[in-house]
Amino acid sequence: MAGFHVMADAHGMHVQPTVRRITTADLRDALRLGAEDFWAKPSHYVFLCLIYPVVGLILTRWTSGANAIQLIYPLMSGFALVGPFAAIGLYEISRRRELGMNTSWRHALDVRHSPAIPSIAAIGIMLVALFLLWLFTAQSIYTGLFGDQPPASIGDFVREVLTTGKGWTLILAGNAAGFVFAVVVLATTVVAFPLLLDRDVGAVSAIETSARAVMANPLQMALWGLMVAVLLVIGSIPLFAGLAVVMPVLGHATWHLYRKVVEPERAQQIRRPM
Repeated sequence: MAGFHVMADAHGMHVQPTVRRITTADLRDALRLGAEDFWAKPSHYVFLCLIYPVVGLILTRWTSGANAIQLIYPLMSGFALVGPFAAIGLYEISRRRELGMNTSWRHALDVRHSPAIPSIAAIGIMLVALFLLWLFTAQSIYTGLFGDQPPASIGDFVREVLTTGKGWTLILAGNAAGFVFAVVVLATTVVAFPLLLDRDVGAVSAIETSARAVMANPLQMALWGLMVAVLLVIGSIPLFAGLAVVMPVLGHATWHLYRKVVEPERAQQIRRPM
C-alpha cells in the first residue's frame, strides 16, 4: 500500500467534508433504505451476521461458567459500542448496491483492499478499547457495591438487583455509565466508517466529521442513538437470534444516514495540512 497513513488522507491533508442538517423523516428513510438493502438478498446478510447471536451465546455461557454473571448485561449492551466497526462489511454492500455493482456477500470482505484500512483499523481499535473500558467500569461498579464475591446464580443475582437498595443503585449507576460510553461512541463514529469507505480522509477527519454531524443535528442524532439501542435490545431478547436481522438492517441504514448527513465529495470541502 503506497503511502501508509492513518491520521490524515493520502496527501497528508486534513479534510473537512460538509455536513447537512437532517430531519426525523431522514432517519425513518435511512431505516427504510437499510431494510430494502437487507431484503434484497437476506440469506447472504443473515449468513454474514450469524456471528452476532453465536458470539452472544458464547459470551453468555462464558460469563455464567466463569462466575461473571454480573457481566452478562454489560456484554449485551456493549454490542452497541463495537457495532459501528463490526458492521463495516455491510456498509460496503450498501455502497456497492448504490453504485449498481455486484452485491454478493463475498464482496463484504473487499473492505480489506480499501486505501483507508489503516484509518478504519485505528478507529476500530479505539472502539474495542472503549468496550473493554466499559466492561472494567461495569465490574468496578458491581465490586464497589457488592464486593468481590460473584453471584451464586443468575436467579440470585436478578433477585438481589431488583429487590435491594444496592441493586437499584447498580442499575442506575451502571446505566448512567453506559449512557456516557454510548454518547462518546455515537459522537465519534456515527458516520466515521461509511465516510472512510467512501473517501480516504483519515481517522481524525472521520471522527471530527461525526462530531460535527452530531453537533449540527443533536436531537436527530439522539433519536438515532435511541432507535439503535431499542432495536439492539429487541434483537438480543430471543437468545440474541434477532441480531441476525437487526444488525444488518442497522448497518445498511447507517450507510444511508451517512449519505443524508454528509455532502457528496464533489461539493466544496476544506483541506488543510495536519
